Amino acid sequence: MSELDGLLKQLSAIIWGPVMLVFLLGIGVFLMIGLKAFPWRYTVKSFVMLWKSRDSHQKGDISPYQALMTSLSATIGTGNIAGVATAIALGGPGAIFWMWVTAFFGMATKYAEAVLAVKYREVDELGHYVGGPMYYIKNGLGNNWRWLAASFALFGAIAAFGIGNMVQANSVADAVETMFQIPVWQTGLFITLCTAAVILGGISRIATVAAKLVPTMAIAYIVSALFVIISHIEQIPNAFLLIINSAFTETAAIGGFTGAAVWAAIRFGVARGIFSNEAGLGSAPIAHAAAKTKDPVQQGMIAMLGTFIDTLLVCTMTALVIILTGAWSSGETGAALSTLAFNTAMPGWGGYIVVSGLIIFAFTTILGWSYYGERCAEFLFGVKVIWPYRLLWLCAIPLGAMGKLGIIWLLADVLNGFMALPNLIALGLLSPVIFKVTKEYLLQSKD
Repeated sequence: MSELDGLLKQLSAIIWGPVMLVFLLGIGVFLMIGLKAFPWRYTVKSFVMLWKSRDSHQKGDISPYQALMTSLSATIGTGNIAGVATAIALGGPGAIFWMWVTAFFGMATKYAEAVLAVKYREVDELGHYVGGPMYYIKNGLGNNWRWLAASFALFGAIAAFGIGNMVQANSVADAVETMFQIPVWQTGLFITLCTAAVILGGISRIATVAAKLVPTMAIAYIVSALFVIISHIEQIPNAFLLIINSAFTETAAIGGFTGAAVWAAIRFGVARGIFSNEAGLGSAPIAHAAAKTKDPVQQGMIAMLGTFIDTLLVCTMTALVIILTGAWSSGETGAALSTLAFNTAMPGWGGYIVVSGLIIFAFTTILGWSYYGERCAEFLFGVKVIWPYRLLWLCAIPLGAMGKLGIIWLLADVLNGFMALPNLIALGLLSPVIFKVTKEYLLQSKD
C-alpha cells in the first residue's frame, strides 16, 4: 500500500507540475486572445442573459440558468473554503492574485467548453441531450480521435467517485463529528438518503435542487463574509496591497507562517484556482450540454459566469476574511485556517458558518459530479449503465464518510489530470471553430 501511495504521489506531482499548470493557463490565454477578450467585454451582458434564461423553451432538458447552477453545484465546494486557505498557507497572500489571473483567463476556457458542448451534443436513446468533451472530441475531431474521447470518459467516470463523492462525504462527516459529535456512519447514511432522493430523479431533479440550493448557499456565505469584511473596512486597501505585493515579491515569515517565494505564490494560486473553478478540466460542459438552447455562444456566455462567481466572488470572500482577520499568518491551513478566521471575527458563530458551508457545498458537489460521472459512463457503455452507476454512486458515499481517503484523494487527483489532458488538446484543435462561431454571433448581433 505504501508503494502505491508513493507512486500516486509521484504521478500527481508530475501531472500537476509546472508543465500542466502552464498548459491549463496557456490555453486560457490563447483562447482569450483569439476571442479578442470577448468574455471580458460581454460579462455584464451575460449576467442579463442569465436572468432572462430561467424560462427558456428551446430544445434541451434544463434551462440555461439551471445548467449554470448544476455546474456551480459541482465547482462551489470545499475548495472555496479549504482550498483557498491552503493556497494562502502554502503560497502566501500573493497566491490569491494568481487565482484571480487564472479565473480571468479561465473564463475564456469555460466559454469555449460550453460552446463546443452545445454545438456537438447529441440526443441519447432516452431522449436526453448529452454532451461534453467526449462528444465534441468524437463529433468535432472525427472517429480517428475517438480513443481520446473514450479516455476522457473513462477517467471522468472513475475520478468522479473520488473528488466528487468519497472525498466530499468524508469532509462532511469529519466536520460534523468535530462540531456536533455525530458518528461518521450516521452522517454518511444521511447524506446517502438525501443524495438518493435527488439523483434517482435524473438531471431534471438535480437541476431543480441546484437552482434553489446553490444561489441560497452562495449568497448566505457571501453575506457572512461581507459582514467580516465590512467590520474591517479600513484595512481593505492594505489587504489588496498585501495580495498584489506578495504576488511579485517573497513573503516573509510572520508568526506561524514560514514564508513563501514568488514561485510558491504562482504555483499554489494557479493550482487552487483551477481546482476551484475547474476551467479546463472538462466537467462543466457536461452540464451545459443539457441546456434548453439553440445558440452555443449564448450558453458559452452563461457558462463563463461560473468561473467569475466561483473564484472572483466566493473564493475572494474567503481570502479577504482570512487576510483581514490576520489568521493567514497563524500557521494553520485548510478548513482549520478558514474556521480560525471566521471565529476571530465572529466568536462562537464563525465555526458554524464554516461547517455549514462545508456541508452544503460538499453535498451539492456530490450531486453535480454524480451527473458528470454518469454521462461519462453512458458514453462508454450506453444508457443501460445509468441505473447501476447511480446505485454504485450511492454505495460509495457511506464508504467515503467512514474511510481514510489518502490514496483515494491521490488517485482522484491523478485521474483529474488525465481528464484535463484530452479536453485541453480538443480545445486547442477546435479553437478555429470556437472563434468562427463567436465571430458569426457578433455579426448577427449587429444586424
